[in-house]
Amino acid sequence: MPTHFLHIIDILGTIAFAVSGAFLAMEKKLDPFGVLVLSFVTAIGGGTLRDIMIGNLPVSWLRNETATIVIFSAAVATMLFGRYLKQLTTTLFLFDALGLGLFTLVGIKLGIEKNFSIGICITLGTITACFGGVVRDVLLNNIPLLFRKEIYAMACITGGAFYFLLREMGINADLATVLCILIIFIIRIVAVQFKLFLPQFYNSTNQQ
Repeated sequence: MPTHFLHIIDILGTIAFAVSGAFLAMEKKLDPFGVLVLSFVTAIGGGTLRDIMIGNLPVSWLRNETATIVIFSAAVATMLFGRYLKQLTTTLFLFDALGLGLFTLVGIKLGIEKNFSIGICITLGTITACFGGVVRDVLLNNIPLLFRKEIYAMACITGGAFYFLLREMGINADLATVLCILIIFIIRIVAVQFKLFLPQFYNSTNQQ
C-alpha cells in the first residue's frame, strides 16, 4: 500500500475521532480546555497504546506535528460550529463510527509492516480504533462502549478479518482498505439502528 494513502487514512481517522471527542465533551458541557483534552485523548489514545506495545517509539504523534495540528484544528472547529448542528448525538455517533473503521485499518497496516500474524494485526487494529474511546469514557466517568454489550470492537474484528479475506481473493490493497472501512462503518450503524447486541451471560434482574 502506498505510504501516502495510509497517511491520508490516518489523518481522516484523527479528524473523525477528534471531532467525536469534542462533541462528547460539549454534550457534557466541558469548558474549552476540557474539549481539547477529550479531542486529543480520543484521537491518540489507541495509537499511543499500540505504539508502546510494538516498540514504535517515540509514539507516532510525537514524531508527527501534523497530528497535533489536525486534532487542535478539528476541536476548535467543532467548538465554533458544532453548536449549530441540531443533532449532536447523531453527529457524534457518525464520526465515531467512521473513526472506528479508519483507525482499524491504520493499526492493521502497521502490524503488516512489522510482519505480525493476521490475528495480531487485527488485534492491533482493534486497539488503535477502540482504546482512545476507552480513555475518553473513563475521563468522563462513563462505562466505555468497548465493555458494554454494544457491537463495537466486534465491528473492528469483523472488518479486519474481511480485509485479509479480500486480500487472499486478490483484491487490490487500496480497494480492500476502503471496502473494509465501509464494512466497519456499516456494521456499527446497522447494529445501533436495529439494536443488535452481543449476547449477555447474566440475568437482567441482577443488573444495577
